[in-house]
Amino acid sequence: MTTVGPTDSPVAPVRLTRFAHGGGCACKIPPGELEAMVAGLLPRRDPGQAPDGGEGRLLVGLDDGDDAAVVLTGDGTALVSTADFFTPVVDDARDWGRIAAANALSDVYAMGGRPVVGLNLLGWPRDVLPAELAGEVLAGALEVAREARCLIGGGHSIDSPEPLYGMAVTGLVDPDRMLRNDAGRPGVPLTLTKPLGVGILNNRHKRTGEVFAHAVAGMAALNDRAAAAALEAGAVCATDVTGFGLLGHLHKLARASGVTAVVDASAVPVLDGARESLAAGYVSGGTLRNLDWVRPHLDAGRATGDQLHLLADAQTSGGLLVAGEVPGHPVVGELVPPVAGTTLVIR
Repeated sequence: MTTVGPTDSPVAPVRLTRFAHGGGCACKIPPGELEAMVAGLLPRRDPGQAPDGGEGRLLVGLDDGDDAAVVLTGDGTALVSTADFFTPVVDDARDWGRIAAANALSDVYAMGGRPVVGLNLLGWPRDVLPAELAGEVLAGALEVAREARCLIGGGHSIDSPEPLYGMAVTGLVDPDRMLRNDAGRPGVPLTLTKPLGVGILNNRHKRTGEVFAHAVAGMAALNDRAAAAALEAGAVCATDVTGFGLLGHLHKLARASGVTAVVDASAVPVLDGARESLAAGYVSGGTLRNLDWVRPHLDAGRATGDQLHLLADAQTSGGLLVAGEVPGHPVVGELVPPVAGTTLVIR
């Protein structure tokens, strides 16, 4: 929890999550609504065709909802570009900055790239919250960016009704060794590199003020080593698990790849305390919307309601979901030949 003023000041602590209608990636626009918004920007542009007078070639764009855009420049350099921001997911300002930075950087890692420079994106209710708190958010983000060996080159800020923070990140990727969400093939296992349950614990934190240090540590952890291990293992297909939950992001991967994904619910790792918090009713609206979105494409088998809520749990700065085995991380399912009308099967 963040305090205003010196540590010996009697000023009451500030609960940042009280100033946000949602929390973290759970405040994303629901995936179905988002796809309807961008539908007018399709049909897909030929990846080899730049806009008139433009330069470069779009290797990965809007078509399949991948984690970042990838552009091949005229000199053969492949640039990864992404942006991500959200409302406070925790009450501590510095932790929020760390989590938001790790989340934004994750999009670059999910493409198999390495971040080079980030720009801060800050919205702040300047008449409500002190500027010192915003400085703590930025300091936390800088801490994680330095860990990622990523420069911070400034950014943009606005006076907004609720606090918002994130980053726009540019990175580099080898165009012959990318991780894409449309490259999955039948017969390949699925690996998850961070446990689920962050959304449930964050929802409990927002409603009660309880702090879950292990959830904060997981959200602030970079996905750089997981991405490097996936590439080393020969993976070509991956995504990261954030606001649309494991089922939402896996649905997009399976749909883009023309396969069906089978999930072994018992093999999916879950954070300590998440199941108990779920049983106590701490489920975010984002999680329920995720489940509603994938349900028409889902064969839930004998999965319980709690299992479905965990698998659809809206994550913030979650792990990588890799088509392939990644040493040190659990295999949670596999890709199989397409089943008509079904992208997801739970067993």
